[in-house]
Amino acid sequence: MNAIILAAGKGERLRPLTEKKPKCLVKLFGKSLLEWQIETFKKFGIDDITVVTGYKSNLINSPEIMCLENKKYGSTNMVETLFCAEEKLKNSTIVSYGDIIFEPKVLSTLIKSDSDFSIVVDKNWLDLWKLRFKTPLDDAESLQMDSEDFITEIGQKVETIEEIQAQYIGLMKFQNEGIHILKNFYRLSKEKAKSNKNPLNPNVLFTQSYMTDLLRGLVKSGHKIKAIPINNGWLEIDSMNDFNLYQEKDAQNKISNFFNPN
Repeated sequence: MNAIILAAGKGERLRPLTEKKPKCLVKLFGKSLLEWQIETFKKFGIDDITVVTGYKSNLINSPEIMCLENKKYGSTNMVETLFCAEEKLKNSTIVSYGDIIFEPKVLSTLIKSDSDFSIVVDKNWLDLWKLRFKTPLDDAESLQMDSEDFITEIGQKVETIEEIQAQYIGLMKFQNEGIHILKNFYRLSKEKAKSNKNPLNPNVLFTQSYMTDLLRGLVKSGHKIKAIPINNGWLEIDSMNDFNLYQEKDAQNKISNFFNPN
């Protein structure tokens, strides 16, 4: 099993912390986001760790990781960043956004899944969103599952809480036949986009497709994506508001309600 961390973006909402370094090197609770993830992966014997860099890529140089660069990070999004590391999509691969941290129990739950496609979803998302946003629905996206926890809808704007059974956190696993399906689906979608609108999301260029666009496309094409439900145990660090809020909760000894740093 190996891991790919997607860390190419500029992290503009985290300025001034990201003016001189990439988002994954921002420190929270005494460690950089990248250090948190590497440490967690290594607890499970995952030593083959690749980071897809972009913004200020020269600063990401830990001997514990391999770096691949998305040289077009300024004009692309998560899907293209992932496929900069296509060679590392093999056998069983965990993919993580570079701006999240998660407890070992979250990763353990994902590792145990035997599905070709597995994505971690937080059923207790609303507590964290209420903390982070004045209006949680402004940032939240749809996520629906069937009775067996397979995804039926993901990544769309919503008008009601009822459209959200859980929230996608940016941590997933592709394995077995899922690796081949993923690569073929990407290539086919990219080819279709050359002569028509982006089949993953007609509102953006193919190169700017979100990961949820890719996942939704797989679902709509009949592929089964297993939701791996959790209840807290992770944090997304997307803005200065997030950063300051988490620091404040940690000082109050209340951060463990969402993420236990110990």
